[in-house]
Amino acid sequence: MSHRLSAALLLAAVLDIPVMLFAQQTPAAHDHEAMMHRGEKGMGFSQTKTTHHFLLKPDGGVIAVSANDAKDTETRDYIRTHLTHIAHAFSAGDFDIPMFVHDQDPSGVPVMKRMSNEIHYQLRETERGGEVTITTKSAEAVQAIHDFLTFQIREHKTGDPVSLPSAAH
Repeated sequence: MSHRLSAALLLAAVLDIPVMLFAQQTPAAHDHEAMMHRGEKGMGFSQTKTTHHFLLKPDGGVIAVSANDAKDTETRDYIRTHLTHIAHAFSAGDFDIPMFVHDQDPSGVPVMKRMSNEIHYQLRETERGGEVTITTKSAEAVQAIHDFLTFQIREHKTGDPVSLPSAAH
């Protein structure tokens, strides 16, 4: 440690000034790292070895997860196991995993729980993982699904569109 840094730390301690060493991360960056860490625990696979996408559809949307490396069959299989569990849990109104991963109830969840009998979850395996298609005929449920998926897009920083494309006229 340099003499100047040592002196600054000593002065800060004497004056009772809080010091954050190497605090280059913003609170949002720290929150994202914490979410990624909880995601690995809650989902059972590396968040850095996978890519998430959350897509809005007129009748609901899609949760898609894939292994970044086509040869990583272990991660692919963990993704499939996780998405199978998610499809069953969400069908039963159980959103404990998203609550754990995000450390809060994601937007849309209260309505999705209440309307669980009107929302359908269909798992489909893909080459590198899988996807869960979420559909409903209820406008209220569609809005809740879109709120949920938009929350996921922002939290996971996927860059996916947060609105449906405009209908062609």
